[in-house]
This record gives sequence, C-alpha cells and structure tokens, in this order.
Amino acid sequence: MSRYRGPRLRIVRRLGDLPGLTRKSARRAYPPGMHGQNRKKRSEYAIRLEEKQKLRFNYGLTEKQLLRYVRKARRVTGSTGQVLLQLLEMRLDNTVFRLGIAPTIPAARQLVNHGHVTVNGRVVNIASYQCRPGEVIAVRDRAQSRKLVEANLQYPGLANLPSHLEFDKNKLVGKVNSVIEREWVALQVNELLVVEYYSRQA
Repeated sequence: MSRYRGPRLRIVRRLGDLPGLTRKSARRAYPPGMHGQNRKKRSEYAIRLEEKQKLRFNYGLTEKQLLRYVRKARRVTGSTGQVLLQLLEMRLDNTVFRLGIAPTIPAARQLVNHGHVTVNGRVVNIASYQCRPGEVIAVRDRAQSRKLVEANLQYPGLANLPSHLEFDKNKLVGKVNSVIEREWVALQVNELLVVEYYSRQA
C-alpha cells in the first residue's frame, strides 16, 4: 500500500487531529460521508484499525513500513507500544518536524529528501534515518536551505519543543539529547491497540 497523498482534512475528520500530517483542524466533528453523523457502535477490530491508521497517516508510512517498525519494536526489551512510538518519533523527518524546522512531517520529509538537512555535519537525505542521542541536526549551510527553513520557523507545527531536543534558532542547529519520553509524543493514540492489531502479523 503506497503513502497517502489525498485530501488531508478528510483523514483528520475520520481519525481526529494528526499534528504530523496537517496543522489544520476539521471544522466538522463527525467523519466524512453521507452517514458520517450516524456512527454505529464499532467493533474491537474497527477501534484497533483506527488507532493503527492514526499512526500510519500521522507519520506518513506505508502499511509495509509500519509493520516493519512493529516487528522491530517487538525485538526490543520493554513495552512494545512505547518502543514503537519512540522508533517513529526518532525518525529524521519527525525530528526535523519536532525541531520546528518544518510545519508538518511531509514538509520535513521533503526538506530531508532534497538535501537541506545535515546530521553531524553530513547531508543525510534518508527520511527514515534513526536519530540517536548526541547527534546534531542542522540546516545545511547554504542560502537556499536557510531561506526555506526561516520561513517555516515563523509558523511551527507544534508550539512546544520536546524535552529530548534543543534548538538554536539563530544558528538553525538542533541536538538530540536523549530518546523521547512517552509524555512528549504529540499524537493522541493508544499504541497498545496498534500492537494488538498486528499481534497475528508481527
């Protein structure tokens, strides 16, 4: 299944706020479609599916990519759900977004893919790169890159910088100090239901 490129607000109306996907909020509180206001009682499967979809759309992943992250999280000691969120949050595209360098994760991915971001002084154009504590994330030192990012900094996607990151707006340089803690994950999601959804596949 490919990455979603359709109307973002339609997804937000169905799943709720997705801070990584768009800064806009749905004007209508009910899902899209003719029967959006008359929702029947959902099955447990439907609830798990919805939580899984929140992760997939917020972080801009394909089904195959998300399943790969679930399998990776299962191999790590600790809560599988929490490890899964940490793996997704520590991706380079999400880290660029959380630093305020880009207004959304898709915009952050574009900056990374086009070579506007460096990690420890080297250009890294792989959005899925896993950031590690101690690494320095910076905007490439060239006029084109700085101009793009300086415009974004005026309208950051999220107001608060997570505790595991620090950022110098003047130098456009950030640092990863640790792995993100669960309380700083901006997306409202029940990660345990996501793990349950994949329990037979992972």
